[in-house]
Amino acid sequence: MVTAARTQTVAVAGEATAALIIEQLAADLQSVNDRIAAVEDLIETALTRHELTPVITSLPGMGPVLAAEFIAHAGTLDGYRSPAALAAHAGLAPVARDSGRVQGHQRRPHRYHRGLRRVFSMSTLGALRACPTSRAYYDRKRAEGKTHRQAAAALSRRRVDVLWACIRDNKPYQPKPSRSEQLAAA
Repeated sequence: MVTAARTQTVAVAGEATAALIIEQLAADLQSVNDRIAAVEDLIETALTRHELTPVITSLPGMGPVLAAEFIAHAGTLDGYRSPAALAAHAGLAPVARDSGRVQGHQRRPHRYHRGLRRVFSMSTLGALRACPTSRAYYDRKRAEGKTHRQAAAALSRRRVDVLWACIRDNKPYQPKPSRSEQLAAA
């Protein structure tokens, strides 16, 4: 932008002032970008020292930033008794809304950890692009008549279970071959 501003041939009133302002804004923006890169490097450095990093980042869609957020919000999962408890804390499990003789009504929770919900939602969107298994599950939910939000929430809930199992077993994620791949190999 600075180079383009300096190569202008048409003179306009206030051009020098505008060019100075644009140059200062560009320098400020570059400074912010440099600070963001430095913070991301700090996060990655701290993340490499954590024991669960290889397991968490092996899940498609879980990059270093989302893995760091997950560790910051959920820790080592010692505070959760099951994957359902983690999903409920993240707002990915429905809450019973029973009363009297009426049973089986469930609703979306109002109280949940928004940071955890964000981690699973963002990683789900990344997994839809990068992981054929996740894409197939999402497409299957869409074929069942679910909306995009419902299908994405179902995939997020499933990813909670997968991540829980990976952390419990301390093994990186290994995608299970599809039924057609299993039949082709046999």
